[in-house]
Parts: sequence; structure tokens; C-alpha cells
Amino acid sequence: MSGAAVAAAAPRGRTTTGPAARSAAGPWLLGVRHHGPGSARAVLAALRAARPAAVLIEGPPEGDALLPLAADPRMRPPVALLAHAVDDPGRASFWPMAAFSPEWVAIRWALDHDVPVRFIDLPAAHSLALKEPAPEEPGEGPERAEHAQEEEVTPVVDPIRVLAETAGYDDPERWWEDVVEHRSPTGERDDGGMRLEGATPDDAVPDDAPGDALAPFVALAEAMSALREAYGDGGQPRDAVREAYMRIQLRTARKEFGDDVAVVCGAWHVPALAARTTLAADRSLLKGLPKVRTDLTWVPWTHRRLARQSGYGAGIDSPGWYGHLFEAADRPIERWMTKVAGLLRGEDRFVSTAHVIEAVRLAETLAALRGRPLAGLGETTDAVRAVMCEGSDVPLALVRDRLIVGESLGEVPDTAPAVPLQRDLTRSQRTLRLKPEASERELDLDLRKETDAARSRLLHRLRLLDVGWGDPVAGRGSTGTFRESWRLSWEPELHVRVAEAGVWGTTVLTAATAKAASQAVAATALADVTALAEHCLLAGLPDALPVVMKALADRAALDADVGHLADALPALARSLRYGDVRSTDTAALTEVAAGLAERICVGLPPACTGLDPDGAETLRGQVEEVHGAIGLLDTGAEPGTGLRERWDAVLHKLAARDTVAGVIRGRATRLLLDEGRLAEDEAARLMGLALSPGTPPADAAAWIEGFVGGASGGGMLLVHDERLLGLVDAWLTGVPADQFTDVLPLLRRTFSAYEPGVRRTLGELVRRGPVPEGARRDDAAPATGGFGPGLDRTRADAVEPVLRLLLGRPPEPAEAAV
Repeated sequence: MSGAAVAAAAPRGRTTTGPAARSAAGPWLLGVRHHGPGSARAVLAALRAARPAAVLIEGPPEGDALLPLAADPRMRPPVALLAHAVDDPGRASFWPMAAFSPEWVAIRWALDHDVPVRFIDLPAAHSLALKEPAPEEPGEGPERAEHAQEEEVTPVVDPIRVLAETAGYDDPERWWEDVVEHRSPTGERDDGGMRLEGATPDDAVPDDAPGDALAPFVALAEAMSALREAYGDGGQPRDAVREAYMRIQLRTARKEFGDDVAVVCGAWHVPALAARTTLAADRSLLKGLPKVRTDLTWVPWTHRRLARQSGYGAGIDSPGWYGHLFEAADRPIERWMTKVAGLLRGEDRFVSTAHVIEAVRLAETLAALRGRPLAGLGETTDAVRAVMCEGSDVPLALVRDRLIVGESLGEVPDTAPAVPLQRDLTRSQRTLRLKPEASERELDLDLRKETDAARSRLLHRLRLLDVGWGDPVAGRGSTGTFRESWRLSWEPELHVRVAEAGVWGTTVLTAATAKAASQAVAATALADVTALAEHCLLAGLPDALPVVMKALADRAALDADVGHLADALPALARSLRYGDVRSTDTAALTEVAAGLAERICVGLPPACTGLDPDGAETLRGQVEEVHGAIGLLDTGAEPGTGLRERWDAVLHKLAARDTVAGVIRGRATRLLLDEGRLAEDEAARLMGLALSPGTPPADAAAWIEGFVGGASGGGMLLVHDERLLGLVDAWLTGVPADQFTDVLPLLRRTFSAYEPGVRRTLGELVRRGPVPEGARRDDAAPATGGFGPGLDRTRADAVEPVLRLLLGRPPEPAEAAV
């Protein structure tokens, strides 16, 4: 089929049609573009004109029982039919519908007029069985890769793009707007005066002129017939099976209702449904199809998901814009510009009424210059950028996200079928006033409040069930254990996750408990079990803790690797804090944590010898984590346990042994110094030994990395203690030139982590040189106030009363007397 033939068949605004097109006889094949407001308007006009006895819609027949719910006032699109395999809920498909989807408009019209409505596509039981499950890892299995290559041999044809290119357009969306969206169902230019669903009376389209309402569908059918002759199945071989089933369902409907039947389906399928085939030939295509048990329900959908290729395979780039075109009663461009102005004003941008007027004029002028019947999305976007955004794409990105795509989240009534777990989750969301929203938002919780604590438990339980509604984030206000911050965003796919999690239980609590117990039994790594114990405490799963604690005790008794023990202890220590905040009994964890700490104290010194640089760096991080964990354990421990003293002894051993890796020795020294467990003179002595001329430069640089490296305040330590800074300076200037290049990367990593102000101050101190023994810095050279070789007790005493006032501590007796 030549391009000229396709061009001749392509619809071009008002179409002159023959007698066949003017005939009111059915069945009427209404080929549409899924999620197209122009198609929705045309379908509505055609149904009002033809008044069919039944309406057939492309969709899974198992959903027929759910169709009456579309008339429920609590059903608010966008929504989607969700079909999933009962035995494998992860194998699922969606059929999304927006308010401007032709299928939704047809369903609502049929229900409002008591006309039978049915789905006629291939049953979900077959389509899900034919759908290959996605591999757990990309590229898993050679068979999957070979199949993917076979599918890529024949490209999938986009009929809208082909028709647009044939008509001389380089943008299929722009062609569709010009030919369909900017035209009324009768072929005339749409000036925005046509009222839409819910606002138009039934007599808006004359009943005696069905031909005018059906003419666009005849023209589109001719264009699709030309395309099917040229491209065959268009790279979709399974369409033949679907179309055979739809033809069988159409025959059945015609036997029951006669020819007064309207079929709403993708325009690509119209030629196949109109083709003359035998019932035996169609049934032969359906023989041997695999089948699975399926469940269907309605689920909320979002405009953002409509912007992706999913469901009907007709993802659109601008669902918010299409929704506006469908809902605007009149003057769509003016109303759109008013929406944009309201959005930008809400973001504290100055946008006046004059801006709106000028933007409308510019959009209309651009449409005239570009030869378009009306201003489309491209013209309005260009006008908004030039007039309201002052040429900047930054505020325009907000317009795209909030309006052009949109953040609408549909609603589904409670009477819709759902797995028991979904119903329990819905009840919990309402009880806790946690409404699912498509837009991302942050939620701050105060765990001292009963409602916030319950919200936290629910979110943690869902995370345990792999229902990623929320992710914990670092709090902005407080680092206390009674604060939590979450980033929430509800995606429609989470309904599938909930269905998958339904195998664990009928409520969120029982499902999370069962899954935690199962994971505890299956876990092989000690760190995994301790992390699971922490999750159980966060999620409030007391019935799962005994199983987790038994698994924890068993793994801890068998694991002799100090690294594994060091990885496990921090999670346990964090968990022990929740006993105060969440009223959770953590007595069983305390005994296990104390045992792990004792074993670490015994096995850590030997494990820190004979390490390569990577191993030493890993163990350095584990030493830091264990140090913080023991601090938490010691805070809640009973007096006389001696855990802190034993850990301090371990750090002293690590700091003094030459056989321990330099980065670990330096970090042990720093930890002791920060805790006040090591005198400054002793720290200076250890640094002098580590930086002595006999120490290899690489080992000395590693010691410096451990002592003052990273963003842990090492730079400020050198700023305030010039004696340590002098030792580092003297060592660095004494490194031989042939070895300096070897230690430079490590030194750059150490000092590059400091704040710019700290680096600048260190440079000033080094430039001025060391302070002579017994002299003050201001005698030698001007210096930044507060920096010196030692503690200025007079100035420190002046600050102490203010600190006591801030901390709420009473003054000492001597101060009170004064």
C-alpha cells in the first residue's frame, strides 16, 4: 500500500462520506485513540445519535461484574481495572481509564441510560497466562534474551505517527490535536463552545443526524484499513488472537441485540472486526491458549501513570492538558492560562491579569503563524515560557509537572472487590488519617504521640512487606529517637504489591509478623537477623520477636567472624533505644547484645593485624560503629557491668600496637581522645611515634587518615591544638621527595573532606609557623581569636555560667555566693 493511499484515507477535519457512512444501520465500530478527549467527545456524540441497544468495549470480560461500580458517585477517575493471577499476584495487568477516556465515557453513557455494556477483549485469564513473567534480574537466562531479540525483529507500528508523517507532520501529537482535538464531532472547528460529559443535555446532538456523528469513525476506519494492508499486524502477532475473540463476542451480541450494537475499541482493531471470517476460523485461533485463575478489581490510577506506556499501550505525554480540553466548558486557552497563573502565584511568582491576556494573545498568534486551527499545547507552552516565566524553563518545569502531566489520584468505592489485606490497609489509612496521594510529600512524626506512633508502625510494617509507600529520611528538626521523618508517595503498582503480600496474612499486622518470622528462619547472615530484629521493633511485631531472637541467638553462637559480629551489634544497640520511645520490651535483646559486645572485645585486636589497605579501611568503619553502639549499650546498662572499661582497654591496645594497621591505630587514638579517656600529652606522644622518621610514609599517612580524616571534626582538632598541627606539619615537610607522590592521594582524601573554612584556617596557621615555647600567639603574630597552643582557663571560666544556664544546671556553690 502506497503512502498516497494512506494519505487519501487519513481523516482531514470535515470529511465527505458516502452512503455507507451516512447509514444509521449498525453495528457501529467506533475506533478510538485510548485516552483521547477528542475521541471521547466523538464517542459520546455517536452514542447519543445512534442510541445502540448494547455497548461493547475493549477490555477483559471478567470485568463485566465490576462495570456497575463506574456509576457509583464515589468512583472518581482516573481509575484502572487491575487483573492479577491468583497464584502469582506479581503477574498483573492494568486497564487505566481517565475521565476523558472514550471507554470511560461509553461505560458511563450506557449505565446512565440502562443500556447493557460488556467487555469483549481476550479474557485476562488468557492474557496473563500468555504474559511472560519479568525476570528478577535484568538479562536473566539466555532464553529470555533470545526471545527479546526475536520480538525486536519486527518493530511495533504506531498508527498515529504513520498518519501524521503521511500528512506532512513531524509531531504525531500536533497532528492529532489539529485533526481531532480541535474539531467538533460533526467535523466543524471546535471553538470551545461544546459542553462535555455531565454538562451537555442529551439533545445536544440531533437524533435525526447519526451520520454526521458517525462520519469521523468511518474516515478513521478507512485510514486504519489502509495501514493494516500496508503493515499487517504492525508487529503485534498476538492481536490476531485478541481480534478473533472480539469477533466472536460481537457475533454473540448481534444474536442477542440485533445490529444495534456499538463497539468502542482501538482504531487499529476496527478493520479486523469488520473483516468477514468464519466462526470456526476464529475459534481455531483460540485453541490451546494457556489459562490461569485471575482476580479483578478497580484501583485508583494517576495522571502521571497515564503518561507512561502501560495498560492499553497508549501512554500520553500530557494527561493534564487532555483532561483540561475535555472538561473546559468554553474558552479552553483562556481557562488554561488562568490555571497556569494560579499555580505560579501559589509559588510566589508575580503573575498579573495582564500576563494572562498577553499569554493568550501570543498563543493565538503563534497558532495562526504555524497554520493551526487553534492554539495547542506547544503554542500555550511557548506563550507561558515567554510571558509568565520570563523565558526561564525552571518555573515552566513546575507547570509541566503540576498541570500538563498533573497529580490527580483517582478514588474507588469501598464496595469494589479487594484482597483482605488491602481492605485492612484502607481501614488503617482512614483511622490514622494517612490519605494516599500521588504527589510526593514529607511526613514528620512525634513518636511520643499515640497516632504518630501508630503511623510509624504501619509504615514500617509495609516496608517489611515490600509495599514501598514511604521511605524514612533524615529529620530536619531533631535527631532524637522520638522523631521520624518519611517521604510518602503512592503509586498504583503498590496495589499489586499489596496483593502479593496477601499470601502472608489478611491484615497488615499478621502479614508482617508471618513474613518476619519466615525471613528469620531463612536468614543465613547474622547482620540480616539483627536488622530484622530492628525492623520488628520499629514495626511493633511482638509475636515475631521470639522467632527472630531465637534465630539471632543461634546465628550469634555459631558465627566467629569479628567482622560479622561488628556489623550486627549497631542494629541491636539502636533497637535497645526503642524500649523507652515505643514502650517495647527489649530485655531479650540486651542479653544478646552484651554477649556480642564481649566477643568483639576479645576478638577485635587479633583481627586488626595483617590487613591490606581495603580490609583496614573496612575494619576502621566497623570500629567506629561498634564504638557508637557500645556507647548506647553503656548508657542503658546497669552499674558495674564494666562494658565501657573493657572497650576502652581494647582501644588502648589498638592504639599502642605497631602490628595494627595505621588507619585503625589512628582512629582508636582519636576515639579515646574525644571521649576524654586519653590525655592530650599521650595523644601527642602516640602521634609523634606514628610520624617518626623510622615509620614508612605510607603507614604514617594512614595513621593521619585514621586520626584526623573524614568529616568527623579532625580539622577542628588540628585548628585548636597547634601542638598536633605542628607534628603533622613537621612530618609532612620531612617526607622524602621520591615518596611524597605515593602518600599524596591519601593526604588529599584526608584533608579534602574538611570544610572550606577549616582548610583556610589551617593554611593560615601553617603559614604563620609554630608558636615558640612559652610565648602567646598574639606575641608572635596576629591570629584568629580563640586559637592557641593550650586551654585559656580564664576565658573558659567566663563561658561556664552561660553554659550552665543553657543546660538548666544550677550554679556551683562558689558562683552562687558571688
